[in-house]
Amino acid sequence: MKAPTSRFRRVPGPVTWDRLRAVAGRPAPRLQAPLPAGPGCCAVCRGPARPGFLRCFQCALHQQGAPGMLADTVVPVAYAIAGTPYARALWLYKSDVPQQEAARGLLRAMLLVFLHDHGPCVWARAGMAGPSHVAVVPSGRGRPGTHPLRTLVEPYLTLPWADLAVRPGEPVQARDLRPGRLRAPGRLAGAAVLLIDDTWTSGSSAQSAVIALKLAGARCVAVVALGRHVNPRDPAADSLTAVLAGPSFRPDLCAMHGPAHSFP
Repeated sequence: MKAPTSRFRRVPGPVTWDRLRAVAGRPAPRLQAPLPAGPGCCAVCRGPARPGFLRCFQCALHQQGAPGMLADTVVPVAYAIAGTPYARALWLYKSDVPQQEAARGLLRAMLLVFLHDHGPCVWARAGMAGPSHVAVVPSGRGRPGTHPLRTLVEPYLTLPWADLAVRPGEPVQARDLRPGRLRAPGRLAGAAVLLIDDTWTSGSSAQSAVIALKLAGARCVAVVALGRHVNPRDPAADSLTAVLAGPSFRPDLCAMHGPAHSFP
């Protein structure tokens, strides 16, 4: 894969950006693009927010619990709407099932193309010239070994990895923000970190990881999530469901410079 930026590794073989874009673009008609922050849409995670509120309930709790220590920007690649093929792919890629490889190929292409094409938008919003390190949000299920998301993209990235681990004695799976739950064993003084997540649901795991990175010395952290989970049956999602049936995903746009949407 030939790439014009040093953040990507050249990979021998027939993989090209055109081919990756073709793979990433196949599900576009069935995907929904993250909405710009605005009425009914959380300014942090682009999830549903109650009328009159800037943030969704979870992101508001995070802000109260760890002000100044949270992500400098959170950018979902697409909505992962419950029951849709994309939400299923985000489960399949880390499951031992026959469809695993197809799901991995799709998600790898979507993530690499997004970082290549829209990385500058993310870096600018996070206040960095570009990332100096990359990390993944640790598994919430205590899965042993390397996280599947890191396995997916590590061969294609040249950035050094910032490792994260659950502190001894802390619960492996935690639904709430726990500032001391994770630790970054290495020192990251002044680092600008790209933190990759597969699915943002409450955001507690990702923000706990951000806190660990900042406690280790990171200056700024940008979170890129492959899917922002949305359950249309959740009453809190009413602010999004009407517009989610509208404009579909466009690989040439991202959450920070996408078209404006009208909210009911």
